Amino acid sequence: MTDRVYNVLFLCTANSARSIMAEGILRKEGSGRFNAYSAGSQPKGSVNPFALKVLAALDYPAEGYRSKSWDEYAVPGAPEMDFVFTVCDDAAEESCPVWPGQPMTAHWGIEDPSRVEGEEIEKERAFSTAARFLKNRIMAFLSLPHHTIDRMALEHHLQLIGRSEGVSSGEDSQP
Repeated sequence: MTDRVYNVLFLCTANSARSIMAEGILRKEGSGRFNAYSAGSQPKGSVNPFALKVLAALDYPAEGYRSKSWDEYAVPGAPEMDFVFTVCDDAAEESCPVWPGQPMTAHWGIEDPSRVEGEEIEKERAFSTAARFLKNRIMAFLSLPHHTIDRMALEHHLQLIGRSEGVSSGEDSQP
């Protein structure tokens, strides 16, 4: 068992709703085991107030967030990510930066609650639903024991090595 703290980055295009809520949920639920971050490919510049309202209502941290570019995490000196999850389909289809350390990635698409039209209660319900789906996925992720996460990371790197050009022919391995 390791005492290592893993870094997790949640990505969405605007970094104003889903990725912010995912960051807040993991920040509390994974405290001491995971550092949570969020960013966007085209940050909106502000956090959706419904995202903060729902986080607070669910007793998650609702302060200190800002809509920021994913470029902040792809430069020297930025925290090295162990996991990068896209939470919107648009971000999943975009060309992401090359992340230092080659983190494990997955797409956890959640419908965009900020696109819901109607009364305030309908909008809040959409954000609550998105938060519930995010929490379910985050809790499943957190239920993985640390030694399994380490093995998964190793398997990922071994698969990358196996797909590297020039290593599968065996021609260069002759004595």
